Amino acid sequence: MIDKETLKNDLKEWIMTVTFTKKDGTKRLMKCTLIKHLLPKVEEMKGKAENPDVLAVWDLDNEGWRSFRLDSIESISYDRVSIEEGVE
Repeated sequence: MIDKETLKNDLKEWIMTVTFTKKDGTKRLMKCTLIKHLLPKVEEMKGKAENPDVLAVWDLDNEGWRSFRLDSIESISYDRVSIEEGVE
């Protein structure tokens, strides 16, 4: 299983496509990121404990927050767009 902090740090610099199995057993491909300038402006959430087995990401195609279990990941691909290419 991939390390959550490594994946989170990579998502802060890259757009990635993650293939994973959803709870209902279907496979999903999600183009996602945590690049700051691509995220909506939100206030910091307080009071909710972070699940160490789940990662929340910004889904670029559906323009919304989605999450997946780390142990459900089948593959990860790095898109060719990095944080530097999106900064003006």
